[in-house]
Amino acid sequence: MPISFRIALCMSLFFSAGWLHAQSQQPNQLDLSVTYTAERSLKSGTSQNFWMQGGSIELGANVWRGWGIAADVTGVHAGSIGTSGVPLSLVTATFGPRYRWHADRRFSLYGQGLIGEGNGFSSLFPAKAGQQGEANGFASQVGGGVDYRLSDRFAIRVLDAAWSRTQLPNSTDNVQNTRRFGAGIVLRFGRQ
Repeated sequence: MPISFRIALCMSLFFSAGWLHAQSQQPNQLDLSVTYTAERSLKSGTSQNFWMQGGSIELGANVWRGWGIAADVTGVHAGSIGTSGVPLSLVTATFGPRYRWHADRRFSLYGQGLIGEGNGFSSLFPAKAGQQGEANGFASQVGGGVDYRLSDRFAIRVLDAAWSRTQLPNSTDNVQNTRRFGAGIVLRFGRQ
């Protein structure tokens, strides 16, 4: 199944789930999360998988009946890409729609589909004239998570999980897929 078809399928399931879940008006609120993030490369059939670690800051707004928007900036680093010994630092900035279930309850679930740009640096990227130390390209992520509300203003992001994709030069298909996991804290603002 082509990757573009899988992305379209995930996005349509994401949007239809919120549309089918008719519920009472949820509170308008803004949340700011700071999370520890770990990403695992997804290279099937190879021993070149590796972990990147770092953090992310995400700003989300619940606008209407659970629907909202989110913006995420994530920075991760790996000391070596597989066994190559070549390091990699990556910063992605993405934004897009989010749907949150039960924003006013103790446990709150969300799903989102974000697109934006990725910037790889402090590494080696193939170029027409040899190699370069940094590269920019398309970035996307589809995922969701669970927040546990401690009070009206604070929550714990118990789990943030996503499939992330960047398109940076790599001398094969110029595509990088990772599994992303995270956990952290959430500050909430607005009407409860």
